[in-house]
Amino acid sequence: MRGGEDGVPDPDSLPNPDSLPEPSVPDSGIPEPSAPDSGVPDSGVPDSRTPDAGAPGRATPGPDATDPATEGAVAGARPPSPLQPQPQPQPQPRPEPDRSHPAPRTPHSYSPVGATHLAPHTAPRLTPRTAPHPHGDDLLDRPEEWGPVATPVGAFQLVPVRVERDLSLLSAWMNDPAVAAFWELAGPESVTAAHLRPQLDGDGRSVPCLGLLDGVPMSYWEIYRADLDPLARHYPARPHDTGVHLLIGGVADRGRGVGTALLRAVADLVLDNRPLCPRVVAEPDLRNTPSVSAFLSAGFRFSAEVDLPDKRAALMVRDRALRNLL
Repeated sequence: MRGGEDGVPDPDSLPNPDSLPEPSVPDSGIPEPSAPDSGVPDSGVPDSRTPDAGAPGRATPGPDATDPATEGAVAGARPPSPLQPQPQPQPQPRPEPDRSHPAPRTPHSYSPVGATHLAPHTAPRLTPRTAPHPHGDDLLDRPEEWGPVATPVGAFQLVPVRVERDLSLLSAWMNDPAVAAFWELAGPESVTAAHLRPQLDGDGRSVPCLGLLDGVPMSYWEIYRADLDPLARHYPARPHDTGVHLLIGGVADRGRGVGTALLRAVADLVLDNRPLCPRVVAEPDLRNTPSVSAFLSAGFRFSAEVDLPDKRAALMVRDRALRNLL
């Protein structure tokens, strides 16, 4: 080193500070402090913004802690800490429906305006009644409870006639010339009412019914005890023989097989719901060729010609023993 005359080093002889190497600092093992991240809580201290009163050592929730009632809104506005992953909701299994107690069926209540569509089903086979009916002896096993059945032309059901609801419709049908030729009930509504009243006020041996097809009234039926009817004096009747009378009210439902399908359905209803009935019988006028043909096509057999007080009839029979053969 060069020195000055006074022993003080000449500034020009001193080294440039920028060219000196940086002093080596020994590693103490302590990491340099870094600025804390305000969005991530320290791993050793629970985040006071996440309430967890049930965990020991947790800090008391601060004033900005999530209220349970608004937890969903807060969670949507502020994502959870990556150090505290939130559990994913587990899908809940759907409960199985209880099929051990099916809902009971209720009889269809016919309304002339906006009749309800009938769900078709097959009528069950019933066993003979062992307990007396609460209103006395039911001679026809309650046709109003026989329910709807599926047929090739639609869902069909018998609904007992109510005069205050059905008289106008039935009287209009009785005044159709094609019907009046065989039923002989043309005239004012009082004529039809006089025909219905003895059945409705009687002991139940004859039940007048409307026939509903897909919820629409389109036919008239009488289900009666043939063995208790004057008809029994004209043929060898058997106990519980059940008879049917019918007319098709709508012109559009005639001549296209509807009568045949419904005759078979009603005969099956009788045999299914009246286990003591050995056969279903009918006595259409011999002159009514379409009616006789419909009975034959519906599984009835021609039994005999019978002379009744008001007509010469064809006695048609559908036997229980032959129901699956004809």
